[in-house]
Amino acid sequence: MSRKGKAVCYIICSAFCFTWMNIFIRLSGDLPSIEKSFFRNFIAMLVAAGMILRSGEGFHLQPKNLPLFLGRSIFGTMGILCNFYAVDHLVLANASMLNKMSPFFVLIFSYFLLKEKLTPFQIGVVAVAFCGSLFIVKPTLTNLDLFPSLIGLWGGVSAGAAYTFVRMLGLRGEKGSVIVLFFSAFSCLCVLPWMIFNFQPMTGVQLLCLIMAGVAAAGGQFSITAAYTYAPGREVSVYDYSQIIFSAVFGYFLFGDVPDGWSFLGYVLIIGAAVAIFFYNNRPQPDLKGHEA
Repeated sequence: MSRKGKAVCYIICSAFCFTWMNIFIRLSGDLPSIEKSFFRNFIAMLVAAGMILRSGEGFHLQPKNLPLFLGRSIFGTMGILCNFYAVDHLVLANASMLNKMSPFFVLIFSYFLLKEKLTPFQIGVVAVAFCGSLFIVKPTLTNLDLFPSLIGLWGGVSAGAAYTFVRMLGLRGEKGSVIVLFFSAFSCLCVLPWMIFNFQPMTGVQLLCLIMAGVAAAGGQFSITAAYTYAPGREVSVYDYSQIIFSAVFGYFLFGDVPDGWSFLGYVLIIGAAVAIFFYNNRPQPDLKGHEA
């Protein structure tokens, strides 16, 4: 199998794992989203710590990059909390799709934080994707799911900001395991006071679901990391939207979720925008003589 073929397999595996993370979060019942995020990040923290100990290199970060670590952690924590709240209150595919708005917000945040230029085509694609999100959110007073939909959309915005900070840290030479450990530990510490004073007891089944959500999340993180070691994101990122298919299928059979027609239209616009940016990023580049390279 080619390197790109392996990358595609890994990124689809990642989408499958993250779908099961959301499923286990839903199956854990009416526990607070903060409590769910704690267990999810605690397991990720253990996995990242194990990787660092196994490498024998220790935990090291450049002090000048601390503001970037904090930015990644603050927005990442908000993104997880918002996503879990949306998963609990929306059709599973809708919650997943709103979270998948993050790549488009990465373009916007990269413009402001990394000074990367946006072409008119990219601006148009972002506008189309945002219109698609409005069909899912349906911002009308008669929509009973308006609040959780807005929370889900803000989760996508926060995730986009977090991924931009991750990219900045990567460009500065910080290791992925250190970034994951810092973020996971920060997130756990942020919600720990709430956990101490407002902890809601859970059953053994609920605890098992949260543990499995953490395991699935770790599998998703490892898979997507492996995918991007085999091929650039511009070549394979569109396959990450397979999570919407997984979410729609499992959501229907496990929870009876059926998205409405407006949501399906939103899916078409957002996925269409993702496919368009995928082909735009992979278009043949002319060489210095004016011929296609």
